[in-house]
Amino acid sequence: MIARRPLTVLLLGIFLGAVACGGGASDSGVVAPPVTPPPVTPPQTPPLDTTGFLEFTAGTAPLVIVAPHGGALKPTTIPDRTCTGCEVLADANTADLARLIVDAFERRTGKRPFLALNHLHRVKFDGNRDLDEATGSHTMLNGVWNSWQSALDSSTARAARVGGRALYLEVHGHAHEVARIELGYLLTGTQLRLSDSALTVGSVMRQSSIARLVTDARSGASDVALLRGAASLGALLTGAGYPAVPSPADPAPKAADSYFTGGYNTVRHGSRDGGATDAIQMECYFAGLRDTAENRAAFADQLAVALAEFLLKQYGWPAS
Repeated sequence: MIARRPLTVLLLGIFLGAVACGGGASDSGVVAPPVTPPPVTPPQTPPLDTTGFLEFTAGTAPLVIVAPHGGALKPTTIPDRTCTGCEVLADANTADLARLIVDAFERRTGKRPFLALNHLHRVKFDGNRDLDEATGSHTMLNGVWNSWQSALDSSTARAARVGGRALYLEVHGHAHEVARIELGYLLTGTQLRLSDSALTVGSVMRQSSIARLVTDARSGASDVALLRGAASLGALLTGAGYPAVPSPADPAPKAADSYFTGGYNTVRHGSRDGGATDAIQMECYFAGLRDTAENRAAFADQLAVALAEFLLKQYGWPAS
């Protein structure tokens, strides 16, 4: 007689046999799929902290004072500008000079100019170039450029609302051989060397950054007089003891002389292409003007006097 094994024992044996075979490939050749690892999240680049890069102060006068190349900040988070032809030297002491001009003008008139300062060193960011050259094509600085130019646009528009018209003055420094202030109106040295009649007949002044002033100067002065004659800013600076070109005493740079005509901002914020704001790029020499705190303060005070007179005679501000 054959003994019968309980059904539960038979089922248990089948189950254990199945488990014992489950550790490897089955006879059918089917392999278990590999486990997919979780995706790797790349490290995130922190956003650029732009705090302290740019400074703007609203004013109460139809005058905007700007120092785009006076910054000293060199954050390691920003690569250096390496574009072809990039200028990377800062204009020493021009940020301090711009502040002094604003303060001196307020002391003299009771009204404060608008002020704009770029605190980034020029090797990192150029506040007087178009987007690509200003940033060295580093897109992380696109927002800085947009903020800078938007604020300059806003400052000039607000300044013009104060007096109906406004003057944009950009403070720079040069190291040219001739120690004089170079006033840039977007006119080349070759154009400045034209005769007074040629300047007038050829409508050269309509190509300048003070083209609007040429048509509506309150004094009625001629275009040449506003550029380099008795009604010009150059005449007022020379009269205060600071040689300037163009001016009655120095109407044009010689062909061999270095001379800055004005840059991107002078085009954008001046009146050559219309608008209510005229622009002048002011390149200041170093020794005797920008070199010491005393010299900077003395020049700022004399410039404030000249600007107040210029605004009164040519823009009718303040209105009597």
